[in-house]
Amino acid sequence: MKVAVRSLCEFAARIGSLEHRYTPAPSADEGIRGHQALQSRRPAHYQAEYLLQGTCQGIALRGQADGYLPDATTPILEEIKTHRGDLARIGAGQHRLHLAQLKVYGALLCQRDSLSRVRLRLVYYDIARDKETAQENTWEEAELGVFLADLCHRYQDWYQREYTHRKRRDNALMTLAFPFPAFRPHQRLLSETVYKSTCTDHSLLLEAPTGIGKTLGVTYPALMAMPRRQLDRLFILTARTTGRQLVLDGLRMLMPNGAPALLRVLELTARDKACEHPDRACHGDSCPLASGFFDRLPAARQAAAESGWLDHARLRMLAKKHDICPYYLAQEMARWSDVVVADVNHYFDQQALLYGLTRQNDWQVAVLIDEAHNLVERARGMYSARLHQAHFRRVARTAPRVLNNTFKAVQRAWRSLINGHTDTSPAAGNTDSLQHLGKVPTELNHALQRLIGDLTEYMTEHPIIPELQTLLFDTLGFLKLAESFGDHSLCTLEIRQIRGRGQRPRVQAQLSIRNLIPADFLAERFARARACTLFSATLNPAGYYQDLLGLPNRTAWQPIPAPFAPTQLTLKVVGISTRLNQRQHSLGPIVQRIVQQYRARAGNYLVYLSSFAYLERLHQAFVQHSPDIPVVTQTAGMSEPARLAFIERFRHQRGLVGFAVLGGAFSEGIDLPGDALIGVFIATLGLPPCDDFHQQLARRLQARFGQGENYTYLYPGIRKVIQAAGRLIRTPEDTGVVELLDDRFEQPHIRALLPRWWPDTDGH
Repeated sequence: MKVAVRSLCEFAARIGSLEHRYTPAPSADEGIRGHQALQSRRPAHYQAEYLLQGTCQGIALRGQADGYLPDATTPILEEIKTHRGDLARIGAGQHRLHLAQLKVYGALLCQRDSLSRVRLRLVYYDIARDKETAQENTWEEAELGVFLADLCHRYQDWYQREYTHRKRRDNALMTLAFPFPAFRPHQRLLSETVYKSTCTDHSLLLEAPTGIGKTLGVTYPALMAMPRRQLDRLFILTARTTGRQLVLDGLRMLMPNGAPALLRVLELTARDKACEHPDRACHGDSCPLASGFFDRLPAARQAAAESGWLDHARLRMLAKKHDICPYYLAQEMARWSDVVVADVNHYFDQQALLYGLTRQNDWQVAVLIDEAHNLVERARGMYSARLHQAHFRRVARTAPRVLNNTFKAVQRAWRSLINGHTDTSPAAGNTDSLQHLGKVPTELNHALQRLIGDLTEYMTEHPIIPELQTLLFDTLGFLKLAESFGDHSLCTLEIRQIRGRGQRPRVQAQLSIRNLIPADFLAERFARARACTLFSATLNPAGYYQDLLGLPNRTAWQPIPAPFAPTQLTLKVVGISTRLNQRQHSLGPIVQRIVQQYRARAGNYLVYLSSFAYLERLHQAFVQHSPDIPVVTQTAGMSEPARLAFIERFRHQRGLVGFAVLGGAFSEGIDLPGDALIGVFIATLGLPPCDDFHQQLARRLQARFGQGENYTYLYPGIRKVIQAAGRLIRTPEDTGVVELLDDRFEQPHIRALLPRWWPDTDGH
């Protein structure tokens, strides 16, 4: 079991408090580019990414120093740390950690080459200013050897415990039993497919219908494969919080021999849900749970390791007992847990913790992605950013006076940007415009960098102001994406005139980077994993997900037969046009279809529409036609309690007609088995709007994949239709009717995309 040098230092060389001050750190890609920039300036005989290995007290160590100069007298090892802004904001604890890492490299080099001394150079590189600050000293071999031995002594007991834990874990997983006497229909095929794919290091697109037991059927074989393929970690990622709970419930059932500590399971939650003091900064001078964090961490870490089961509630209890931050305790336990259950962003976004740890420790991991059809849009969101001029104005009104000049500079930069992209000639008329730019404009950059520096300095010394914090994060995210802008994304500048009563028109702008093709960001993350299984009820056609997610070439697509019989579902296609210019005419026929079905078999029905405007018009027409039928409607911006109340009415009431928007909160992720739902009407093909953004998206996807229209409109639309219809048949005992109220469903190429188990349609 090899230990990364950085991991050894992070375990044994950290003392004192958390120091997560508001220092804008570079992204991983920015850090790589910063390293490469400095390395390219070094002498010709300089060796970048220099591998060093060795052992100390029985611990096998491995790591890469950023640079090595084999000087004839005293060799030089170099460690490069990238940063932004004032170097003084890098705390003493961080500096101590950086130096410790370099000293371990020095000890390994002396050990390997029998050197008596080595020169160690710690370089801090400000990527925004292209400025490097170096600290260089000569160290004796004996001093470095003592330092390394001390770190390994602190780590040795934990190392041995982890080694023992790994052996016990793997032995337990070798005999892992399925928690039920038998598999559900087709669930065994599902599990066998996942097991074979994981054991052969393949990625898999697994399309399996709801009701087959996907979550348990996928998790079980992945756990079985861990010892057989010597996998270090299993990451189970979800796109919804409700999905995370289903995974945890399944893992509880699978705990080997009923002994939780044999398999260490961690639930990662977002900072805003785990933080006990959201009004405090994450450093010892501000937050009591950050003060002395690393001094109290060893005991908390040991207690967490012995617990084994580390869901949100358990972590919070342990953190409270040891008086440390629960969020950063969870971050620490991500290093030592066998299975991590988390949102997809923890592996796929720009600052993903799990991906970073995988790279750092060279872990062999398997990744399971639940409801994977959501990953395309989720990933687009991860790699998109937007700046609103109005947001800066709004924050400036209540910002501390010391920041006044900073915000004025930002507004001057906005005006410069607007003037440079506005036709002010008399013939131009209205200045409203939406422009697609070939590159991200630079007019804002200097003012935004100043804003980042000034906000960082202010927030380091003062209590958190949420509005300033949000603005800082938005600005940082935008600038980071701007540096990696390419044909995978779209940059737009929207300029509008805002007219108030009795006031002169005011121009304001919005600058956006919107990701179109997440594959360019995700491909490396998929390639880093030994095996990935993406599973959902809707992953057809496979090429769409293969292209847009950047899946490895050796990705297989496997459909699993449904456990349902065609006789459970009555499918009707009704030739009504729901196109935009026909919607008013469609209201009467749609109402008649719903009422006719309801009178024939009273019960609970859901009706899905393409927009809230269409929903409201149909709802009004329905109530006027049949005021005796109870109805419930989805509204825009529904709160969580209101959404729960909507679903509860279906669970406890009968004879109800619900109106919802396709693709919204009630289209997937809800379970209404039995007579809680007996029919679904879908009055749309689900196509995204044919607006400027989607037209640009279609052109870009056509240029890249030759599938512009299908990838932009048809496949995402049909996926939403299938997900909504999937609310109906949840168990082998359920029956019901699905009516597709759109004449385009009569077209053969669209019908071919519907689930294979669905019966022939009863056309009307």
